[in-house]
Amino acid sequence: MKISVIITLKQDVLDPQGKVINQTLTGMGFDNIDEVRQGKYFEINVNEQDENKARAQVEEMCKKLLTNLVIENYKIL
Repeated sequence: MKISVIITLKQDVLDPQGKVINQTLTGMGFDNIDEVRQGKYFEINVNEQDENKARAQVEEMCKKLLTNLVIENYKIL
């Protein structure tokens, strides 16, 4: 079962990469961008037929390794 996870910085955490991307896009003529926030995207194939069990495993992965809970949020899709 394939499960997707999106990890982003919390809103009050500075995002220097997002800022550089924003500045670069503005320099390329995309003047109508207010803000860019970058993040991480994972596709995880879990060898589990029960969707609830698979999601619970991915949740545990996020909490233990994939996400720094102090500065990041995650969303399991």
